[in-house]
Amino acid sequence: MGKVVLYSSVSVAGFIADENDQPGPLFDWLLSGDVPLDEGGVLKVSQASYDYVRPYWDQIGVTIVGRHVFDVTDGWDGTPPSGVDHVVVVTHRPPPEGWDPEAPFHFVDGVEAAMAKAQELAGERIIEVAAGDVGGQVLAAGLIDEVRMDVAPVVVGSGKRYFGPVHAEHLLEDPEVVIQGNRVLRLQYRVRRSPI
Repeated sequence: MGKVVLYSSVSVAGFIADENDQPGPLFDWLLSGDVPLDEGGVLKVSQASYDYVRPYWDQIGVTIVGRHVFDVTDGWDGTPPSGVDHVVVVTHRPPPEGWDPEAPFHFVDGVEAAMAKAQELAGERIIEVAAGDVGGQVLAAGLIDEVRMDVAPVVVGSGKRYFGPVHAEHLLEDPEVVIQGNRVLRLQYRVRRSPI
């Protein structure tokens, strides 16, 4: 089974979007350099960001998101983001009316079902879990191996929290990676496992 990574861009105050689901300047780093990050050349980042992000994106087999993220993004028009092969959507509702059943999106009920489907689809590749409510649920279930945060230099005072409504303490190891890019500080932590 591949590694399970909780990931998002986040404000220094710990929010991934404001109260209106707007990320504001959290993703300014995607347009802050001169190195193309995607095939279309729309996203241009610093060399340090490219060297960190591109190999990570290339290892992702599946991204798990909540229905809220799916709805806010309009399901990325049926094309998974960042070149990911599949998206697993945690939802209690069916796909939207008129949704293309051939699109590589899988709608499941609950985080356990999402993780089982993601493992089936990803094989040995990384399973990425979008931060927020679903990400917090997966962390609380003890299923996250690693936390990656792209910390943007902005204070968002309220909104959607990186870890969602997690209330229990979860320890992380010391950061394995700390990389400064243009308009972003990249942090990577392993989740500390309790001794058995």
